[in-house]
Parts: sequence; structure tokens; C-alpha cells
Amino acid sequence: MPRKPVTGHPYQDLYIYYLSGHFRPSRIFQPDHFVGNWVEGAFSFLFFTRPSLDLVKRTIDGMPGIALLDDYHMSYEQWHGDEVVPLQIGEFTITPPWIAEGDENSPTTILLDPGVVFGTGTHPTTRDCMEALHLALSDPSMQTALDIGTGTGLLALAAAKLGCRKVLAMDLNLLAVRTAKKNVALNRLGDQILAVQGNAEKFMDFTSDLMVSNIHYDVMKNLIFTDGFLKKKKFILSGLMRNEAAWIEKELAKLPVRVNRKWDQEGNWHTFLGECHGT
Repeated sequence: MPRKPVTGHPYQDLYIYYLSGHFRPSRIFQPDHFVGNWVEGAFSFLFFTRPSLDLVKRTIDGMPGIALLDDYHMSYEQWHGDEVVPLQIGEFTITPPWIAEGDENSPTTILLDPGVVFGTGTHPTTRDCMEALHLALSDPSMQTALDIGTGTGLLALAAAKLGCRKVLAMDLNLLAVRTAKKNVALNRLGDQILAVQGNAEKFMDFTSDLMVSNIHYDVMKNLIFTDGFLKKKKFILSGLMRNEAAWIEKELAKLPVRVNRKWDQEGNWHTFLGECHGT
């Protein structure tokens, strides 16, 4: 696929500070070179485009439960594991906005600026979810979707491009939500997609035809037992390793649902597409 040269991604260098505890930056803290805060479990990662060790130390000094564990300096490509370039998944071309393709308005092009959030489309579960979306949304009655753990918003964008009229894209991480919102705006899909922050279980009662969940097993294992799960017409469950997928499949067999398709990436990553039949 011919493409124009890279004109420059958003960040040349990243300075990352790894903290214990949940750090909540105030408006006073946020200088121009502060990219954002990624909260993961009981830890926080602060991202800057310039060295900020002294600033971080001064800010967290005396904060209960907050401590600096480590700091890193790496390029943008190193953070993502490789250069962020256009990617073909099925009929879609997923391209960063800083690379001009000339077909940004195409229904098969998704503009994706991942920022510092993981989810560029290279992970095998993302590819499987994209294929599952094609299958699920080939049914014209599937008009609404709930994307749990949206990350960069890629699956929500794909669902909207595939004809889903309304998509609620949620993530617990505020930095992910901000990134998803930016990508929704880039693709001019604000009338179809709403990105919000919140806890997955609290969103399961949201009325939708399709549920998409490519998240940690520790979260997913609780979602399938909610009343809201059984009210969905179809579901896509992904991000599961072998033993996790086996447990999920065993529990699904006890519910009024049917698994229609399974993906297995060399025994490592698993994805399910299924339908619910109510309670």
C-alpha cells in the first residue's frame, strides 16, 4: 500500500514516572509538557515530553500512599513497541493522522492517534474483535453497542463505521477516555459515539444490542454474571488467555447463551462471539 512519508508523530521523547498509589493531578500540576496520567491497579504512570523528575518529586512529597518507584526515558516508538504506521485489518485501514493517505474520509479508513494509550490494532485480540464485529453487525437489527474497556476507541470506531447507529465507549482510565474522544472527533463520529469514564459493571445495564469487551479477565469474569449481560442480543468477549478462556466458556455453558464462533491465536489469546437468549 503506497503512503506518504511520516510527517511527525505527536511526541519525540517520553519521560515516564512510575508511582505507587493513585495519583490525581490537579490543574496546578499540569504544565504544557504533561501528557497525562495512566492509572493501572495500585500504580500510576505520569507521562511528560520533557524531563520532569524534580517536578514530580516536589509534587508528590508528603502525599500519603504516593511514592516514586522508577523513571524512564524512551522514544514514542519504544513505548508502543514499534513505529506507529498504517495497518490493514480486514477491509479497514487504520492509520495515524500524521500520515496523510489521501482517503481519510473513506468509510474503510479509521484515523487513530493512540497517544500513549495501548491499542493501535496490532494485538491479535484486536484483529479477532474486528472480524467478530463484521460478523455481528452484518445483522441489520444490531443498531447499538457497548464497548467496555475502549482504550483508544478503535473497536467503537469500527462498530460505528460498520453501521452501528449508537455506541457507548467506556473505560475506567480517564487518559484512555480522553484519547478515545480525540479519535472520535478525528473521525467525525461524535453523533454516533459517546466516550465516558466509569466502572464496567455499572454500565452493564445500559441498553444495547451488542456488548464488546476486550479487557482483563479479572473484570470480565464478573460481567457475564450481571443481569445486563443477558439482556444483550450478542456479545464479543476477548483478551482471554487459555485457562481464562476455558473458565469463561465453562461458565457461559451454564447461562442461556450460545457461542457461535471462537478464535484461538496459537493457543494464547481467545475471543468469543455469541448471542443471549434472555433469562
